[in-house]
Amino acid sequence: MKLIHLADVHLDAKMTAHLGPEKARERRSELLATFLRLVQYAAKEGVQAVLIAGDLFDRRQISATARNAVLGAIEEHPQITFFYVTGNHERDGLLATSARLPSNLRLFGESWRTYEAGPVHITGADLSAENRRELFDSLVLDPSRFNIVLLHGQVAEYATDRGAEIIELSSLRNRSIDYLALGHLHAYREDTLPPRGIWCYPGCLEGRGFDECGEHGFVLLDIDTEARTCERQFVPFAKRRVIEIPVDVTGSMTTAQIASCIETRLGAGSGESRSGDLWNIVLKGELDIACEKNMELLRERFAQRCYALRLEDATRLAVDSGAYEKDVSLKGEFVRLVSRDASLSEERKAEIIRCGILALRGEELPL
Repeated sequence: MKLIHLADVHLDAKMTAHLGPEKARERRSELLATFLRLVQYAAKEGVQAVLIAGDLFDRRQISATARNAVLGAIEEHPQITFFYVTGNHERDGLLATSARLPSNLRLFGESWRTYEAGPVHITGADLSAENRRELFDSLVLDPSRFNIVLLHGQVAEYATDRGAEIIELSSLRNRSIDYLALGHLHAYREDTLPPRGIWCYPGCLEGRGFDECGEHGFVLLDIDTEARTCERQFVPFAKRRVIEIPVDVTGSMTTAQIASCIETRLGAGSGESRSGDLWNIVLKGELDIACEKNMELLRERFAQRCYALRLEDATRLAVDSGAYEKDVSLKGEFVRLVSRDASLSEERKAEIIRCGILALRGEELPL
């Protein structure tokens, strides 16, 4: 029996934190298109069930476009059963609409509910502040079945009072769980759940911001119902990747030299960076305080090479105060004055000295 486990699609997300209005609209459409493409993939591969572990939508107020497209795709594939627990972003948004729900869509609610798919049992609940304390103690599963539990929240060894969406692993051990299908974390993660199962986050279906680097997709499960065993495979499926590109610019003294380092890094990792991806270029290494570095010029140079660009400066400033000890100039006196200020950290001293040298040159100070 084949199943797909996905989560955190975040349809209708605004996407404006990292993108301009036009590309944000385009990415919203791409997220929806990726979900519809996944349903087509499931039909082609003979998948019998799709497990949606929350945050299919980004908010409770669902747009008519996203709602109609999702419900239409589910209804058009009656051979696939869709199991859907809600996440912390959407809550009961789908139920709040007046749309008729497809007969092959299974919802859960705030108490445990179990659906049977032959020898496979799929049990889930919508986690909330009101039910989380009692929910885990009330879970009862048939040990003779292959048991999938579907939840949306953050795993922790023990529950705390810091949030409603805490999934207490200590309460789920020895409960005959074979596969704990989770949503909430936006990167793929899995670990064991003794004595016979694992817990797994598939991550988000598409990376939406520069903090969601790496491959994104879903988990394909192939369950041997007789042996009650499960093979699983992470399937990269996103239309666009969000990739981090670290660039060592140590020793560079000009914007042109920094740009050359970036060009070299992009050339060396040509298979890593594609023009249709979102790039997070991170400048690393150590730079002299006298280095001329224009981040806006660098952004302009490389922004047209990819779908979206963030240029992050993680360099350290090297301050050799000894080199200015006998420098009879305003610059030398300034460096000595700042270097001897015991109230400042070394990082703060370096940044003040850098800004001061730029000001003495008559150059524009970095924001």
